[in-house]
Amino acid sequence: MSSAVATAAAGTRPVRIVYFAWVRERVGLPEETLDIPADLATVADLVRWLKARGEGYEAAFENEKIVRAALDHVHAKPQAALGTAREIAFFPPMTGG
Repeated sequence: MSSAVATAAAGTRPVRIVYFAWVRERVGLPEETLDIPADLATVADLVRWLKARGEGYEAAFENEKIVRAALDHVHAKPQAALGTAREIAFFPPMTGG
């Protein structure tokens, strides 16, 4: 059985997750590839799932409303569908000037 078939059968899919700035500091990793459950539908669902992974994730996403996300390099709101995104990035709000 191929790894893609095994992953689909297990109800998960691999996603590269990248963390920036203080999100990275709190999680303790710059990035990781995780097999996320296939039933995670939105960015908000993924955040809640990540928070359950441990203290660092809980601290990073303590205030879910301020952490920003990008799906395959495109900014996304918490209600955005994960779809087939291969990379999901999380970062704090930015200011210009």
